[in-house]
Amino acid sequence: MSSTEQVFGRAWAYGGGAGKSTAEFWRDYSTKLTHEQRLAQVRFIARMMDDQFRVPGTKLRFGLDLVLGLFPGLGDVVTSAISLFIVHHAWQSGAPKSVLARMLGNVGVDFLIGSVPLFGDLADFAWKANRKNARLLEA
Repeated sequence: MSSTEQVFGRAWAYGGGAGKSTAEFWRDYSTKLTHEQRLAQVRFIARMMDDQFRVPGTKLRFGLDLVLGLFPGLGDVVTSAISLFIVHHAWQSGAPKSVLARMLGNVGVDFLIGSVPLFGDLADFAWKANRKNARLLEA
């Protein structure tokens, strides 16, 4: 299995969305993933959103959450929507309601803190909601 198939599933790798509406594609796509594929995708999303880049000369890491958050309003909405995809995977995996509530709380705190200009962008260095949610799903 290729790495693309591992992260995104066989349907994605072979163009399984041809001729489908967006809602049909995502419904079919998300129901056909194995638990391992879900975890791989959650790890991929968390890494891209929270840890993809490193500040040169330091151990500080940041991701697209910080970069997109620099765009007032829209950036925080987009990053929260991506973060909710991790919660969706947890729900599809049958995670308990208490775990889903904690995950939604992490996304909510990330959205609220991130919506504060400048301070919110700096807080994204510390509050890594996607990484926290990935750990919750793994546990």
